[in-house]
Amino acid sequence: MNESYKKLIDHFGKLAHIEHALTFLQWDHMVMMPPGGNSSRSAAIAELTSLHHQQLTSEKTAELLEEAHATTPIEQQSIKEMRREYQQAICLPDDLVRAQSLAGSKCEHDWRGQRQENDWNGFLHNFKEVVSLARQEAQARFDTAITPLDTPYDAMLELYCIGDSAGFIADIFARLRSELPPLIHLVMEQQKTVTKPHFTSPYTLESQKNLSHQLMKSLGFNFDQGRMDVSAHPFSTGCRGDQRITTRFRDNDFLDALLSTAHETGHASYEAGLPEEWDNLPIGRARNLSLHESQSLLFEKQIFLSAPFLRHFTSFIHKHLPTTSTYCGRQIRDAAISVQPSYIRVEADEVTYPLHIILRFEIEKELINGVIKADDIPELWDQKMQEYLGLSTKDNYKDGCMQDMHWTDGSFGYFPSYTMGALNSAQFFATIKKANPNWKNNLDAGDISFATQWLHENIWSKASSMDAQEIIIAATGEKTNADFFINHLNERYIKNLY
Repeated sequence: MNESYKKLIDHFGKLAHIEHALTFLQWDHMVMMPPGGNSSRSAAIAELTSLHHQQLTSEKTAELLEEAHATTPIEQQSIKEMRREYQQAICLPDDLVRAQSLAGSKCEHDWRGQRQENDWNGFLHNFKEVVSLARQEAQARFDTAITPLDTPYDAMLELYCIGDSAGFIADIFARLRSELPPLIHLVMEQQKTVTKPHFTSPYTLESQKNLSHQLMKSLGFNFDQGRMDVSAHPFSTGCRGDQRITTRFRDNDFLDALLSTAHETGHASYEAGLPEEWDNLPIGRARNLSLHESQSLLFEKQIFLSAPFLRHFTSFIHKHLPTTSTYCGRQIRDAAISVQPSYIRVEADEVTYPLHIILRFEIEKELINGVIKADDIPELWDQKMQEYLGLSTKDNYKDGCMQDMHWTDGSFGYFPSYTMGALNSAQFFATIKKANPNWKNNLDAGDISFATQWLHENIWSKASSMDAQEIIIAATGEKTNADFFINHLNERYIKNLY
């Protein structure tokens, strides 16, 4: 390693320490902090965010990037990723970054109560400022993009779905929008013949926590290097040696918590599996959120909801929730894979879920590109919900356009990663199954090592040393292809193969 490159990685290591502090301040803000601490915490987060941005965009960073030269292909890729991060930050002025942090914190904090009150007008007051600042960000990124982009929204996608343009995503989504509605109808007709179990509740918080801990252990989570907590919206964050995941518990629905737990364990497993030698460097991070979501959905949908694994795990469900003991694994799974259009994205089954994402993608794309205003969202939301899922959200903002937290802090471009992740997870698992003919027997015994080993070799160990589609092609032989997801849905819900 030459001296110029060493100075550069030392500099980015210091930036990573600020990111570490921000990560756990934000985790506490979402999970443990009392409401009265919001003002001072928001100010502290904004100050650290601004400090990080100032140091990342400083003349020192520019000089170190200019002076650094690589002696190996990996060092060359590492410098490329540092330069990418620098370019993504340098286009934004400090006052915009600070204003976004403050506006986002206020909008998200107030949203918690406003959503419960169905208060769209109250939310809109804060949200308009978030949208205005997000448009400024998108335009600044668009104007300074190294590689020409089609629209300002594409510049926001580059933060979350690096390498997947709005056009590429729109083409895939158009196919899903065409094929999913008739498939949903077919599945619902077929499921009319299935008698779904009526579980006896309530299920205590302590019992459900113990059950979720067992699921995490079964999926390989290391509690010496992580923990689980409770939040209104499940998420995963942390760093090597300190993975934090959260889930939510409902006393009348134990399956919801298990699905969330499996999902967040997948996220944490990806982070824990990234190369240790690249810690604190951009090259050592997950490539993009579409790949990140593919890992969580692979754990949740492909592994946990598979018939053999859930059959294995049923004994633990019976142990921790004795009132479920009258139902076998197949009956519990019938309840878990029930398909029914619903209002709430995070409660949607995997067949209807993509339509929730397509709706959000179409709205936020036009919002950031200036085609529509924030005021237009409720009406558009209702129109698309009726067209795609046959449900109306007129005047129901709580279960409509106010249900998600993502837009409250300006995270436009995030939503497509969920369904792109679903497509990638189906593509990965199809490849895993092909390479492991005994996969059903493994899952029936609760052994998922064949899957995690493949993921480590083909996805986790790559980190950001390659572009996302390059990783996908190297792992599966082709770029993201909706065929695998559609085949997965047909095999699970129509043919009942797994």
